[in-house]
Amino acid sequence: MSMKRPAAAALAAALCLLTAACGSSYDAANDTNGEAAGQTSGYPVTLENCGRKLTFEKAPERVVVMNGASVAEVSTLLALGLEDRIVANQQGYGRSEVPGRADAVEQLPTGGVTLNEAGDIPREAMLGLRPDLALSVTSYGYEQKNGFATREQLQQVGANSYISPQGCDDDPSRMTVADSYQLLRDMGKIFHVGDRAEKLIAESEKKIAAVTGKVRTDKPPKVMVLFASPTGRTDFSLVFAKGIVNDILARAGGANAFQDSAETLFANVSKEKAATTDVDALVVIDAGGADAAAYAKKLLKEFPQWPAAETNTYVTLSDSMYLGPSNDLAVQKIADVLHPGAG
Repeated sequence: MSMKRPAAAALAAALCLLTAACGSSYDAANDTNGEAAGQTSGYPVTLENCGRKLTFEKAPERVVVMNGASVAEVSTLLALGLEDRIVANQQGYGRSEVPGRADAVEQLPTGGVTLNEAGDIPREAMLGLRPDLALSVTSYGYEQKNGFATREQLQQVGANSYISPQGCDDDPSRMTVADSYQLLRDMGKIFHVGDRAEKLIAESEKKIAAVTGKVRTDKPPKVMVLFASPTGRTDFSLVFAKGIVNDILARAGGANAFQDSAETLFANVSKEKAATTDVDALVVIDAGGADAAAYAKKLLKEFPQWPAAETNTYVTLSDSMYLGPSNDLAVQKIADVLHPGAG
């Protein structure tokens, strides 16, 4: 998720572009996890991505990361130690649960690109960056009607193009933590650092399993997940109903109080419905430019009938609640307030 666009627009677009199960298969000659730039041992590597076959003769050296209202892709590359491969990054959030990550993202080259009206890299600028790999959260980033370089045009100049999990069909409502692992795994294969990816995945799984093993599951607390309103006014127009947040909540021993309010990612919840729903805890996502803690306290004061208000139970989060390599941190932090000592 990115907050480079105006806050209101970013809220609306935030996870609408974090999206569809791009099944990936892997084929490499000798998986020795060579890591030097240009090293060809273990190549070619072939992946199936959103109906296209991607073949890599060597590890990409000129990666362009599109915005797409995401930080998943750039965070994944950083987690894998691949920041030196990025020639232009348009993702940024300005905050992270991972110490130092926001600063590391801020220091990456942007390629000096003038963004289009969609807040992303237009076709000519993309081609001018001479990428050998472009990353987009969804297929939206390669649509000609949106002013972007198509996957075919990129292929013609020798660049592969990748769409992240749940981005093929643009349906983030189906996203789970497994998609974050798939993104890590795919980047590990493409760059021949699969050992790093598997280590990160194993560590995340271990941490999450440790938390899940400590929480009660017979009556999970009901949680409202929403963005901090940049205006400070009560706003329930983008309450999470589906998506990766529900998987994170379940692993933390909670449940989404509004999961039946919509079949899409977000629900537009009336104040009346919010007032008459038992909310045991709040998860307020820092949307950039908003004080998430102050907003949580405001809501708890405004709705004193919530059990959450009686116990002052809330947690503020940022990038760990989205697709990306740090979902275990969200699980730990949420569990710690729902089930003290479990996180």
